[in-house]
Amino acid sequence: MIQNPAKTYQNNQVTTATPSELTLMLYNGAIKFIRQAKNSIGERQFAQAHEANIRVQDILNELIITLNRDIPISKQFMTMYEYMMRRLIEANLKKSTEILNEVEDLFIQFRDTWKEAMKLAKQQG
Repeated sequence: MIQNPAKTYQNNQVTTATPSELTLMLYNGAIKFIRQAKNSIGERQFAQAHEANIRVQDILNELIITLNRDIPISKQFMTMYEYMMRRLIEANLKKSTEILNEVEDLFIQFRDTWKEAMKLAKQQG
């Protein structure tokens, strides 16, 4: 059976990524699925919007599960992640692109900060 080259590449990326890179992939994936949800709402494809929103919730759950609670700042991350989850659920119920915009902005901030932290860690490492 021939495997899809894009799928093979993606699988290799995930299996060879560092924990930091995996976190970055999760942030990017969440942003991608939020945008899909917003587009689907705009096209009145509510079932697809729901599926995309659930994917973002799954990613957020993964971020929560893998959060290192030994690090003091993790409490603030948890508070923000829980808030984002509540907003995602609300956006899904109301089919609200405004709420999705808010959550997307938060994910972008997390992603950009994470990228900077990765860059600093590389420079110091």
